[in-house]
Amino acid sequence: MKGPDAEATGHVATVGAGSNVGDRADTIRQAIRWLATRPGCLLMGCSSLYETEPFGKTDQGRFLNCVLQVETSRELQDFHHLLQEGEAVFGRIRAERWGPRSLDLDLLFFDDTVRSDPELTVPHPGVPHRRFVLEPLCEVAPDLVHPSLGETARTLLDRLGESPRVVRLRRLPIPELRWRDPE
Repeated sequence: MKGPDAEATGHVATVGAGSNVGDRADTIRQAIRWLATRPGCLLMGCSSLYETEPFGKTDQGRFLNCVLQVETSRELQDFHHLLQEGEAVFGRIRAERWGPRSLDLDLLFFDDTVRSDPELTVPHPGVPHRRFVLEPLCEVAPDLVHPSLGETARTLLDRLGESPRVVRLRRLPIPELRWRDPE
């Protein structure tokens, strides 16, 4: 999808988006639109929405989740801060770990970067264990190789075995943004 900086080049960021408060689908749609129109960002792909059971803290509403890929000229730290800004724009309040949230934007991968420090861990440590990440990721980038594990998203999903079920719903219509032309 084209944003104002349609010439974004450099890095590919893979982002998980989720919501379980309010109009979940509309919040995710607006967040994708918001991210795609930030300088230095070009939306490359977006999965369907998936409805999932809550993870970690189970006494809350179901989540809608999707995975998107963004081509960005921003560096890792700057892109991570942009995702945090997006969560704040859409009302995210960090009251409790794994608690209800209007919007969650998790940086799953940033190119093949491997980094772990108190502020940021990339790849996201939950990726290999979460069906609600792997199913939509396989829709967008099944051949993406996890840089720490050396395995594709498809292999990780196939090996996951029994885990909480996710239900594929639909693609989000975002008509005012164009999908990036395939190369």
